[in-house]
Amino acid sequence: MYKILVLLLSCLLWQTSHADTFYPADNGYFEYVGRIDFSRPATPRFWAPGVYVTARFKGPRCEIVLNDEMLYGTSHNYVSIIIDNKPPVRQQLLGKSDTIRLHQGLNDGPHTIVICKNTEAGIGYLEFAGLRCQELLPLPVSPIRKIEFIGNSITCGAGSDQSAKPCGQGQWYDQHNAWKSYGALTARRLNAQWQLSSVSGIGLIQSCCGMSFTMPQVFDKINMHRDSILWDFANYQPDVVTVTLGENDGPQDSARFCQAYVGFLKKLRTYYPAASIVCIDSPMADPTFSPVLQRHITAVVAAMQDKKVSKYFYSRKYQSGCGGHPDLAEHQLMANELTTYIKKLKRW
Repeated sequence: MYKILVLLLSCLLWQTSHADTFYPADNGYFEYVGRIDFSRPATPRFWAPGVYVTARFKGPRCEIVLNDEMLYGTSHNYVSIIIDNKPPVRQQLLGKSDTIRLHQGLNDGPHTIVICKNTEAGIGYLEFAGLRCQELLPLPVSPIRKIEFIGNSITCGAGSDQSAKPCGQGQWYDQHNAWKSYGALTARRLNAQWQLSSVSGIGLIQSCCGMSFTMPQVFDKINMHRDSILWDFANYQPDVVTVTLGENDGPQDSARFCQAYVGFLKKLRTYYPAASIVCIDSPMADPTFSPVLQRHITAVVAAMQDKKVSKYFYSRKYQSGCGGHPDLAEHQLMANELTTYIKKLKRW
């Protein structure tokens, strides 16, 4: 039986072989997916949930070096680490600079490792500094298919994972898990790359929780939470874009909401001329708001008069996680639904 990898932080003793080499983040063998600031190539910086780095290495051990912003001096990001497609290890970082050491259960390889940011921009950025291992190897060809999932806390995977701390304990981000969110799951099932463009609390015309910006205002940014650093859409042209917005807007004037939704979709079309766009309802919406949102989405899709814009409504509500969010099991069920829909839509 595969042994769960033991993660030991830099405060623990570590005997590194003289044969091991440190490969900095600007090495061409690393693959990055997501909105990333490469202005400092040796420490690429990323905020969004679900950004992931993939590498392939030889040897029975490796070290991952990450820098955590430690926003407000106290916030610590979570990551998921996956080796050879085995069950992920979810790890919270502990300091400004973290060395995560992986060795138990590894043979000489080669091995493929994925490092995924589980928490969102509101918890601060991560910087990938590099990998120490016996030998860094070139990766096989990446999946050609690409999907982008636009949304709010649901898409972030917020409130879904109680493996470390139950609901109501710890910080608001302790139950985040982007790796196991419906978007990431759907993409992996369809053999596609993914990008989560999502912020907890965000809306189309009104956001919650004192947030002063909406998705149309910040969508063109790398750090959506601070509306900063322009993103180059040429870097990632998805085949499919899903939009899950409206929960945080709540009941609004229908004409104003639909007009804003149509405007946002038209902007998306300028960024992604060939993409299929799927407008999705909220799996959290209460019985009063749910039919209202579905009517709005139906009207918006009709108004677009675009054959590549469609809608999908979940078969049921998914609200068993923290704060009424979907839990991990429900993200699996949501991914089941979306995988079936997108597979048929794209004939994948």
